[in-house]
Amino acid sequence: MVMNLLQGVLGGITTSAKVVPATQTPFKTTLVPTDGNLGAGEPAAMIAILAAVVAGADVLLWTMTVPAQQQVRWGFGSPATPMNQGYMWFGGCSAAAYVEGKLRLVQANARRTKVLTVAELDDNQLHDDAAFTVAGMTLRDKNTMMALPEKREFPKVGEDSLIELWYHCTTAVVVTISSFSIPITVYQ
Repeated sequence: MVMNLLQGVLGGITTSAKVVPATQTPFKTTLVPTDGNLGAGEPAAMIAILAAVVAGADVLLWTMTVPAQQQVRWGFGSPATPMNQGYMWFGGCSAAAYVEGKLRLVQANARRTKVLTVAELDDNQLHDDAAFTVAGMTLRDKNTMMALPEKREFPKVGEDSLIELWYHCTTAVVVTISSFSIPITVYQ
């Protein structure tokens, strides 16, 4: 009561201004290897990592630093609207066989002191076996693709933080081709 009286007399100059965060508008997009920190060199780096991996090993396959003034989440859309949610594919192969393992979608703060695994997916469900080429491994039918709706149960990843792909190899192959398309939601 005294504060209300004092604010009325002083015209409200005793109260601090409330900081209202700017509204960020989300948009959906998909990540491909060249969106990583190495840019155009990323596909070759991924192939070199997968070609050298041995069964049972966990390797950091791909990293993207979140750009300034943006926040991201893995996936887009909602399971409530399945035709509008994100779908993904991933694959790595030689001229005769696919590497087998689990793909982990990870988010981490800039110093990697807080790391969250958002999803761990069997890569046999993430590619087609039509041919041992990028076109042959690419899934195009939503009925056969792995859905990845926006992972709202995890916090947004902010500026300078990292989103990463980790790979746990169960069957090693000398990989000569690797690619992916994974949905994310960007807030800016």
